[in-house]
Amino acid sequence: MSNIKVLIADDHAVVRQGLKHIIERDSGIEVIGEAENGNEVLERVKVLEIDVILMDIEMPEKNGMETLAHLKTSNPNLPVIILSIFAEEQYGLRLIQSGASSYLSKTCPPSQLLEAIHKVANGGKYITSSLGELLVKNMDNEANKPIHESLSNREYQIFFMIASGKKQKDIASELSISINTVNVHRANILKKLNAKSNSEIIRYALQNDLIK
Repeated sequence: MSNIKVLIADDHAVVRQGLKHIIERDSGIEVIGEAENGNEVLERVKVLEIDVILMDIEMPEKNGMETLAHLKTSNPNLPVIILSIFAEEQYGLRLIQSGASSYLSKTCPPSQLLEAIHKVANGGKYITSSLGELLVKNMDNEANKPIHESLSNREYQIFFMIASGKKQKDIASELSISINTVNVHRANILKKLNAKSNSEIIRYALQNDLIK
């Protein structure tokens, strides 16, 4: 049986090297490529035979959420594991529902990461017990979903950045979009949340345990 071929996507070289070191301890897995952003991921997919993509959320040019959406259209059967610093409550549910095969914290044990790679490479999903509880809770509350669930993926991302205290100009720079685009998304977020200011967005996030 051939090795599982993994592509690592993260904008930090030291993170990519650390992940590569962990992954290649497993003789059944090999890293066949790396990417620094979502655009590079989409290019690598065209020329490499990849079994699993291991991808961060926050990347320049095209972030993980956008890249996942493109992959689910162009390569719907290619498993994607999201490895992130963000809590499951923030992005886990949304990314699993958007087609990710697993969502893991960057603080997870190496053994868990390797287990997840094997499972998704064989067509399964790897869901942690805590994320599984969130999924069940979300299903049970289908009729009473919180307002933030109505936000688009891009709005959701900007919502968290605002809730974390980031200014519009910094958000624009980080996401490589214009400040006008950020302001349009911010206006949509305010309207959907029935909020009037960034401070009310922060208050909403705190009240819903989305940030600490």
